[in-house]
Amino acid sequence: MFRGICLVLLLMLPPSLAYTADGSDSTHLTDNKSHGFTRLNQNFMSHGAKLGAWLYLPAGVPKPPVVVMAHGFGGQRWMRLPAYAERFAGRGMAVFVFDYRGFNDSGGLPRNYINPSRHLEDWQAAINYVRTLDVVDSKRMALWGTSFSAGHVIVSAARDPGISAIVAQVPFTDGITTALSYRLSFQIKAIYHALWDVFSAVFTDQRHNVRITSTPGGDFGMMSTPDALTGMLNLLGTEGAKAYEKDNLCPANIAITLTFYRPIRYAAKVACPALVIGAEKDSLFPPDGPRKAAKRMKKATYISLPMGHFEPYVGEPFEKLVVQMGDFLQANLSKP
Repeated sequence: MFRGICLVLLLMLPPSLAYTADGSDSTHLTDNKSHGFTRLNQNFMSHGAKLGAWLYLPAGVPKPPVVVMAHGFGGQRWMRLPAYAERFAGRGMAVFVFDYRGFNDSGGLPRNYINPSRHLEDWQAAINYVRTLDVVDSKRMALWGTSFSAGHVIVSAARDPGISAIVAQVPFTDGITTALSYRLSFQIKAIYHALWDVFSAVFTDQRHNVRITSTPGGDFGMMSTPDALTGMLNLLGTEGAKAYEKDNLCPANIAITLTFYRPIRYAAKVACPALVIGAEKDSLFPPDGPRKAAKRMKKATYISLPMGHFEPYVGEPFEKLVVQMGDFLQANLSKP
């Protein structure tokens, strides 16, 4: 009965707001030809905010295909995404890695605002911007996402028939099943903080923030499973963890919007080839979600590993998966 009451409360809450905009610019940043690629610093506009990005161009490959990438729940592009981008660029593909509005060096308010609708708008803005670049073959474009952003690439590919392929690593697929998989005590706290944030946004100029990643029994965090904080620290390393801690906060109403975000509903509309990767020991999302999503897609390849949600980014899982991803992308982005 309590869950039913909570659902009614959630349905009464107002939807999130969006913004308006256009424009773009780019400048040269670094040269890594010894590694077979050049990295360019990019800026493009999404709904009134200037977003930061990197463009990796493989050396000696005219008009390469391109992979568009962004991070998951509260992540920023410097958080291990360069490891994937460099490997793909080393195989002759361009890679465009961007940050969402309000994250890292991207403009936009509120800061660190995790919101599916805004993220999807930023994905489309990135796709549109990459299509203006003469140095890549944007007709051969793949989308790569991980965790929360893996759900975004499912939705984006379903909406955009010009996408050639997607890679969805440990994807978020269904907010309802994810919310119901958590303990009732977590749900109560999440709703409490979310309502606090909604009222703060409506009646003041402040937002009520919660930690993005926390430990069980510590301060409330949206990701507080036993492996969440340790997994994030392993992903970032000591110095990266220090840099992340100052941004380890987000407006709490994501606890509401996340519940009603269901990328699995778009899976059947994904017409391009898809590589979907599941984590059999995923404690953050229901482990069978990626398999169910892949089953609905027309041209999906599904693989899973006996790993947790934060393990694909480093060590043996990374080395195995990045090769499989590269093989898949090369096969599906080759010239017709």
